[in-house]
Amino acid sequence: MQHFDKQAKNWDNDPMKVKRAEIFAKEIQNFIQPKSTWNALEFGCGTGLLSYQLKDAFKTITLADNSKGMIDVLKDKIEKQSLTNFKPLLIDLLKEDLNIGKFNVVYMLMTLHHILDLNKVVKIFHSLIKTDGYLCIADLVQEDGSFHANIPSFEGHNGFDKNQLSELLTKNGFKIEYYKICHVIEKKINSTVKKYPLFLMICKKVPL
Repeated sequence: MQHFDKQAKNWDNDPMKVKRAEIFAKEIQNFIQPKSTWNALEFGCGTGLLSYQLKDAFKTITLADNSKGMIDVLKDKIEKQSLTNFKPLLIDLLKEDLNIGKFNVVYMLMTLHHILDLNKVVKIFHSLIKTDGYLCIADLVQEDGSFHANIPSFEGHNGFDKNQLSELLTKNGFKIEYYKICHVIEKKINSTVKKYPLFLMICKKVPL
């Protein structure tokens, strides 16, 4: 978490991160067509860039992250902009069994590849989502490991293979309804510009 705590204050200064959030928010909204009575949860919200783009789409949005630095920046934004339907939550959902209710939609952007125990987290998502609710995952397409080359402590996943992720979600009570490559991140690695595609996968919860 130290990596994200340090980056929190300047996180929103990157126009590419803001643009990325806009792109995925639009894709999510266009597909699921959220009702104004729905409640949403952003898992691994950071400073809330994605939720900010969806702030008018839901009745309430709970923004959960286990980085205190990110949540502090988020709280400051909520106060300054009077975002009355935002509920920030400093929590590690994989370790803390808190009763935070059920949601019509759970979404995340560039979060899942940081989670080691995918099976566990998908089960948690299933328990948090209402029947016929949606799980929206925006993340890296499987890559060669160079994306996090500048973070020696990184222990997560090098993106995701569509079929493997679909299989994991299907066996844990989700039906894949949508998959699209929506964005490409360009990074300079050893004087070479490499491209990293990002996908959006949207699933509907079905009874187990």
